[in-house]
Amino acid sequence: MSLDRLTTLNDTGAMALTATKPVHLVHEDPDVNMARFYGIELQPTLFGDVSVFRTWGRIGTNGQAMMVTYDDEVQAADALHKLERQKRRRGYVPVGA
Repeated sequence: MSLDRLTTLNDTGAMALTATKPVHLVHEDPDVNMARFYGIELQPTLFGDVSVFRTWGRIGTNGQAMMVTYDDEVQAADALHKLERQKRRRGYVPVGA
């Protein structure tokens, strides 16, 4: 299986994914002292797989991180969109909205 099917090379020579942009969400509610962030992005692995990299926590902190690896970009993108829908249902909005 060729790595060229899953990725393209950009000007720096680094591997880049094709279609999905990183998602940055926040949930702020001053009444209950809530200020949280949630980030989701796709990252290629050295073995041709694609990982969904998630970060979350209180705004102003490093927070926590988790990475789940999928066989191809389509599966990883589906997982990313599912996570984004879940967070939006819970009140998270895109940064700047």
